[in-house]
Amino acid sequence: MVVTEDAVWVTSSNVNHVVRLDPATNQPGLIVTIAKPCSGLAAGFGSIWVPSCEKHNLVRVDPQTGKIQAEVPAGPADSEGGITVGAGSVWIATDKRGILARVDPQTNKVVAEISIPSGSFAPAFAEGSVWVTSTEHSQLTRVDPQTNRVLESIPIGPQPRFLTVGAGSVWTLNQGDGTISRVDAKTGKLLATITAGIPGTGGEIAFGEGSVWATVFQIPMSRIDPATNSVVQQWAGPGGDSIRVGHGSIWLSDFAHSVIWRLDSKQLN
Repeated sequence: MVVTEDAVWVTSSNVNHVVRLDPATNQPGLIVTIAKPCSGLAAGFGSIWVPSCEKHNLVRVDPQTGKIQAEVPAGPADSEGGITVGAGSVWIATDKRGILARVDPQTNKVVAEISIPSGSFAPAFAEGSVWVTSTEHSQLTRVDPQTNRVLESIPIGPQPRFLTVGAGSVWTLNQGDGTISRVDAKTGKLLATITAGIPGTGGEIAFGEGSVWATVFQIPMSRIDPATNSVVQQWAGPGGDSIRVGHGSIWLSDFAHSVIWRLDSKQLN
């Protein structure tokens, strides 16, 4: 999912759809057909950016009309990955051997390919840098968009994949042991390793409403307090897989039943 000022966009890979949800009505609106959308969504430069696992490219979509504006030959390195925007560019990992592609939205072309650690799939942008997790090497890599070079690779929890930014930090969900690593987005220092008990494939992590939110199958939501670096709420049961925060709500997917839950964070208990 990706949250914009006026919508929440959701991929449904099994039916080749990207759907626009209207937060005013909680109803779907535009439905865009894209072959096996995967590896996250991003919003930026007046468009929605959708990786396609079938065509192995990056599709640019007009959020007002749903029309495809461009198809960039920059396919995702893995279906479990991500995409981000920052420094005037779109960033996506395109090869499991370790390639981060930089896409210029003015030309819809790849303008740089940066060598990063192998097994890197999910980037995020914070504090003027691109941050990418390496699931294979259990590292968080910092890339300088001014030079298109790696600045550092920071050892963190085992098999990190999904990540989010907030409260001056980069937060990674570590699939190996279910911990969450917190790294200072300015200094690159590992600040905390938080025991959350949510290991395994899939899942997602997001920041908003003053908290970090993580999801995996069967433990659909865990809430982490940045002030204490601890899990303060956790829910078990069916559901889980993707999570985002926006429009005063938590948006949580129930992958197994193909539905999206909208939750009021102030009423959770």
